[in-house]
Parts: sequence; C-alpha cells; structure tokens
Amino acid sequence: MFDVYRNEKRDFLVLSTGSAIPAVYSQNKWRKSRKRVLKVSDEIKSAVQRQGYYVRSLRVTKDRML
Repeated sequence: MFDVYRNEKRDFLVLSTGSAIPAVYSQNKWRKSRKRVLKVSDEIKSAVQRQGYYVRSLRVTKDRML
C-alpha cells in the first residue's frame, strides 16, 4: 500500500506505507490523503521501490496548456 501527500503548491508525493517524508521535502507542509491507495501505476511503483518516494507537480504550466 501507499501513502499519498499533497502540499499547497499542488505537488504530489507518494511513499510506501509507514515511510517518513524524505529530508529534501520535509520543509514543505504536506497533507496526507485520507483515502488509502492500494494500487498505483507501474511508473510510480518502480520509482518508490528505487528511490523510496515519487514526486510530481500537479501545477498547470503554459507548456501543458498548448
């Protein structure tokens, strides 16, 4: 299972259940999602296994709008 966090900048952090937030991202205020996540994509699963976490920005940029 996985824990999902969001912050006010609309960043998305996925960790394996029970893992601590990495020190690099600890300065941000993360809010844990109330829903339990049982399944994630293969990309996220491999990143969590390799690095211990997966981070993605959910902000809309001008490049994404085109």
